[in-house]
Order: sequence, then structure tokens, then C-alpha cells
Amino acid sequence: MELKKIQDANLKGKNVLVRVDFNVPLKKGGGIEETYKIRSAKATVDHILSKEGAVTLISHLGRPLEQHKDNLGSGIESMGEFSLKKIIPDARDILGVDIKLISSCDSNVIKKSRKESGDENRVFLLENIRFYKEEEENDENFSADLAENFDIFINEAFSVCHRAHASVVGVAKNLPSYAGFHLQREVENLERVKNYPEHPAVAIIGGAKIETKLPLIKSLSDNYDFILVGGKIANEAIDQGIKFDEKVILPFDFADADRFDIGPKTIDKFIEVIDQAETIVWNGPMGMFEKEPFDRGTRKILEAVIGSGAFAVVGGGESIQAIEQGGFMDKLSFVSTGGGAMLEFLSGEKMPGLEVLE
Repeated sequence: MELKKIQDANLKGKNVLVRVDFNVPLKKGGGIEETYKIRSAKATVDHILSKEGAVTLISHLGRPLEQHKDNLGSGIESMGEFSLKKIIPDARDILGVDIKLISSCDSNVIKKSRKESGDENRVFLLENIRFYKEEEENDENFSADLAENFDIFINEAFSVCHRAHASVVGVAKNLPSYAGFHLQREVENLERVKNYPEHPAVAIIGGAKIETKLPLIKSLSDNYDFILVGGKIANEAIDQGIKFDEKVILPFDFADADRFDIGPKTIDKFIEVIDQAETIVWNGPMGMFEKEPFDRGTRKILEAVIGSGAFAVVGGGESIQAIEQGGFMDKLSFVSTGGGAMLEFLSGEKMPGLEVLE
């Protein structure tokens, strides 16, 4: 896949809209649980600023319209728990720039806010784009209004590239559009493990929602040697009596009666397979990793992946959190910001956010 790249864009003096993914888990007492998605945008932001461009970031946080569907008459104020102002202190520290929140995605508000701020504040963050139903509808007029104040669009949010949303696809059709640095790395690394894996190739699939993981399991069965399945999807597969290719290995013991984690015999078998691998793809934890002692399976498998020496690509929101908490981020070949996007890319599904950048 050949994408138009930020390296080829003339950014000098331009107003640049950058789609990022700051949809990170929040701590109850304030602050964020995971920094990787924000850090992945740093190289692109720094590059635009170095070329004397002005940066405006656009992101979503959670699913506010679903959570407040019975209270939408109260307006955006009723959805304050999903405001991106909550992540600004951490985003400032991670990106190393001052960030000013623009309280609306309305084109007139954007224009007025940027004008009043002057040149000293060159990085802005628009309020949660999912406060607007037109975002997920990919409304043409809404997309045109979003693009109105900008010269160039950069996509640095691989994790939403499987969505045909206004801030992903609609804006890109209204402006000269390019892939950011991290987005380029996402595509390069995922294409490598999808199309050219070195063998033995091992996939590790966990987490929840068996219906979203089945296409990936079936797709990887064509060119992977082993597929290790854990987490809630393993329980669902067992309970539903789903039959797989002989390459697929399900857990055969569990850590507890409620099957919150894979058991010691399954861990040993998975590690035996991983130790042989030259290529590893991993999406989703092996159990309820956020609660001890049910983090053991995920932790042991992660240690085995790192120790294998294989080319290893790991993705998925819960997986990223586990990797960061364990301090393993720099010990893996590549960590994808995508959960659903990674699944759909590897399954060969259409990626509207990438296709519009070709």
C-alpha cells in the first residue's frame, strides 16, 4: 500500500489539521493510564512545528453519544466526563508543547479561538469530535466545515482508520492529505507480518468478542503455523463448540473455576510454541490481566514473546496497557496503536482511512 506521506507535504506557514487518537483510559483520580497513543503523535507534531506550520489536533474520547443518548437535549455540557480537557496536562508533558483546548468543532469557533490566541499558541486541540453525531455519519457538510480553516490534513491515528468517519475520511477528501510518521510505520509493520511472515509464524489472539476475532483467526490460518487463543474469546469458543483448523490451540486448563486466566499447562504449551517462532503477532490479553492473580498468563506469555527473539508485533488497547505497565514497550519489534483496526487490517478488510490517503 502506497500512501501519500507527510515528508512530501509543503508545511511551511500552513494550518495543519492532525487526526490523532487520544482515546486513552483515564485514572479515577485524574491523569491517564496509557501514554503510547499520545507519544506516537510526537514526531509528526514536532515535524510540522519545525516547518513553521500551525498544528490543530482532533480526536475522540470514549463513546459519549451512546452513554448520553437519553440526555442529549442538555447539549455538550452534559457530556463533560468525555471532555478532552482531561488529557491536556498529560498530553502537554508527553508532546513537550503547550496545548490549548478549543471548546467546539464549529468552524466559526475554531477560527475565532485560533485568531484570539495569537502566534504564541501554535498547538490546539479540538473538543471531542464524537460529541457530534455527524462524525460517525461522515456527513459531507460537517466534513467540509471541519476542513474550512485548514490547508493540510495529516492522519496520525491508525486505530480509527477502519472507520469511515468525518475526521478520518470526510476531511481527507476536502484537503491535501498525508499519512503521519507513525501511521506509515503501522502500515509497514502490519503488511510485513500479514504478507511476508518468517516461519515458524505464531499468532496469539486474546481479549473479548469472539465474533470480531474469528475473521482474523481464519485469515491467519492460511499462512501462520500456530494460532494460540486465550482470554474471554477462548471461553466463548469452547462454550459455543466452535471448530478450528488444527493450527489453532485453545486452552486446556485454567487458573480458576471462572476461567479468568489460562492455566499453567496451557502457559507451558504456549511458551513451547512461542520459543520456536520467527514471527509473532499478538492482539488481546490471555485473561483478566488487570486483576491479580489473573495477570499471570498475560505476563508469562509477554515475557516469552520478548525472550523469543522473534519479530513481534503487538496491538490492542488492553495489550498496550499491559506492555506499558510492565515496562516492556522498547523490548518489542513494534507496538500497534490499533485494536479493531489492527484486526481488520490483518483480516484483509477495507480500511477507509488508509484508502483515502493512497
